[in-house]
Amino acid sequence: MATKTRTSYQCSNCGRRSPRYMGRCPACGEFNTMVEEVTEVSKAGTRSSARQAQARDQAQRLGEITFDAEDRITVPIGEFNRVLGGGIVLGSITLIGGDPGIGKSTVVLQAAAMIAATAGRVLYVSGEESARQIKMRADRMGVQADDLYLLTETHLAAIFEQIERLDPVLVVIDSIQTVYTDDSDSAPGSVTQVRECASRLQMLAKTTGTSVFLIGHVTKEGAIAGPRVLEHIVDTVLYLEGDPFQAYRLLRSVKNRFGATSEVGVFEMTGEGMTEVTNPSEMFLAERVLNAPGTSIAVSMEGTRPLLCEMQALTSPTTFGNPRRTPNGVDYNRLLLVSAVLTRRLGLKLHEQDIFVNVIGGLKIDEPASDLAMALALASSYYDKALPPDMAFVGEVGLSGEVRGVAQLPARLNEAQKIGFKRVMIPKARRPLPDLPRDLKVIEVRHLGEALAHVMPRE
Repeated sequence: MATKTRTSYQCSNCGRRSPRYMGRCPACGEFNTMVEEVTEVSKAGTRSSARQAQARDQAQRLGEITFDAEDRITVPIGEFNRVLGGGIVLGSITLIGGDPGIGKSTVVLQAAAMIAATAGRVLYVSGEESARQIKMRADRMGVQADDLYLLTETHLAAIFEQIERLDPVLVVIDSIQTVYTDDSDSAPGSVTQVRECASRLQMLAKTTGTSVFLIGHVTKEGAIAGPRVLEHIVDTVLYLEGDPFQAYRLLRSVKNRFGATSEVGVFEMTGEGMTEVTNPSEMFLAERVLNAPGTSIAVSMEGTRPLLCEMQALTSPTTFGNPRRTPNGVDYNRLLLVSAVLTRRLGLKLHEQDIFVNVIGGLKIDEPASDLAMALALASSYYDKALPPDMAFVGEVGLSGEVRGVAQLPARLNEAQKIGFKRVMIPKARRPLPDLPRDLKVIEVRHLGEALAHVMPRE
């Protein structure tokens, strides 16, 4: 069939397409990100692809489709297993992203070695490191597995040949930005190459039942390079987060077709690799200073797991015309909302104060259930009075100052009791709450002013 080439341009940052070159992307506003793509198109207008030669499955009735609910590969790392939703689903494709040097290759190499020792052959394909470098890292971590195979290759056809020869249960591609196929004339790492290679690997996973891990780079904005195209192709998207100046790492699920999203696994980076933290609440509160003004304990939900974290706030008279609002670990807009409510509804003159809010341990809390803890920490710093050290706080703050209900309250209260807290302040419930801990005193409030009067009564 006759073919012809078609030239277009696509932004390497946001994926916006254009028929002509532009110095600045009209979608994301970045300069010099439009990459030329040359696509081979058949006479009928469809791209030639090996996918067209594969046999199509016949349509089936929904009731005729059978599956085994236990078709998962259990990862011996408990925190990794939790984030995946109970294990690696056979035939799934998972994308793992994170900043350079955060530990993506380390944790995946550990998991690959453990799977090779328990479930079968694993092929680890590296396009950035030599086999000797990977071997040195494995020796440092004490990783040993006879069925773990290393391959340094970037050509997708050669990788497929090795997959066909070994028939592994898991394939790791480190990283997807280094792999290329001859069907595209674009450079490795371009949007076209990344999309095409990921699509071929997805087809491999779905047709053979081989699970695939893709390790992806991130851009300076923190998004996975390549860009959102990869997140639509894969089944699961995991981000490895953490402060490079701290030892703790958070493996967060942002998309999972086989489990809960926003699930978090907590690890500690050590000389022997990634060590899972089975009780992160105790870890985040280990260095807490009691009776310190400006600190409170928030009970947050990360996926299905409740986490207790210390929230610190500091208010200081501003020396500039515009007071500063500096959040670390909380959403900037939530900070503005809570400070505005405190100013307007409770009379705190925060418009004259610089405000700093920090979540200890490198956590990032986005859910509104931490509003009450943030508001009381700000008030504690403003009045320079400490909050009760045995009390935790749960609740969303509305614009009129009301404290609104949150989801999964019994799980939060059970976690607070397990850590050792005696009292928890929660929103006033419309109906009696079931399954509350017996030894935990629950304080219900309707308004932020009522909460503040309870923890800091006027003399």
